[in-house]
Amino acid sequence: MATDHQNPASKQQQPGTSAFKLVIYEQENFQGGCHELTGPCNNLQEAGVEKVGSILVLCGPWVGYEQANCKGEQYVFEKGEYPRWDSWTNSRRSDTIAAFRPIKVDSQEHKIVLYENPSFAGKKIEIIDDDVPSFHAHGYQEKVSSVRVQSGTWVGYQYPGYRGYQYLFEKGEYKENTEFGAQIPQIQSVRRIRDMQWHQRGAFHPVN
Repeated sequence: MATDHQNPASKQQQPGTSAFKLVIYEQENFQGGCHELTGPCNNLQEAGVEKVGSILVLCGPWVGYEQANCKGEQYVFEKGEYPRWDSWTNSRRSDTIAAFRPIKVDSQEHKIVLYENPSFAGKKIEIIDDDVPSFHAHGYQEKVSSVRVQSGTWVGYQYPGYRGYQYLFEKGEYKENTEFGAQIPQIQSVRRIRDMQWHQRGAFHPVN
């Protein structure tokens, strides 16, 4: 099933279920009832999950969505422990996760081009095999209206330092910001999503 945030390239091959495993706990700190996922779930409530309090990712990566059918705010999860809400987001807009799907990571190479205007026009910033915590440090402003992912899988953030709303970028083209789930065309940092079994975790670390 295609969703708002899936581009044509991602429809051709669904991830193998054996490579993905995630455990949802209904309370914080891995307490309460738990539910295991090994593949996509478009509606957690229909699957019997009342609330997402904490998450253990045994094999990832995954993306969670604020609304059913993979819509709304996005949250990227890599292999590791997420004991409470503020360990996977700091946007503070919502504390709900209603859907999950695995993220396909099939490339060791990473290349992404972000454009100021829709349809790949205006100023651009090209990033190859690197994580960029601040676009301003590279002389690029924050407006991003369209994106081309030539290889790899990426997550963009609304603010520097991998903070704010998260936007998943899989291989393909996003002609305007609504295609990657952004209400406003603003991205100020971006990083690669890699197989966390082979790479040190690159996800943001919450400030206590």
